[in-house]
Amino acid sequence: MNHPDELLYSKSHEWAKFLDDTTALIGLTDYAQDALGDLVFVNLPEVGDEVTAGEAFADVESVKAVSDVFSPVTGTVAEINEDLLDSPEMMNEDPYGAWLIKVENITDREELMDSGDYVNFYENQE
Repeated sequence: MNHPDELLYSKSHEWAKFLDDTTALIGLTDYAQDALGDLVFVNLPEVGDEVTAGEAFADVESVKAVSDVFSPVTGTVAEINEDLLDSPEMMNEDPYGAWLIKVENITDREELMDSGDYVNFYENQE
């Protein structure tokens, strides 16, 4: 599986790409999309909504189940990836290109892992 070094990862299998100290893109990891299977629906928050580190901000539906997506940061939703609303399968095709939300004014974040620590984490979970 692919896990880009420039990203940080949560234990709930989301990634964060920090654009600066207080802004980040958030998405699902390759591991998460693979475990979920073919994604058929995504429910995203509204621009302006607050997200809290460790709490669900969205859900995705696959052919297997509906799963919550947890925010690795606390802040305000600045943008959503509207392309995913019509084409949720983009998360299966390119999990690191198909970000879910852009969060700004980040005030807190979970303890995030680099790619090596993340791989060790999920390999020990199986």
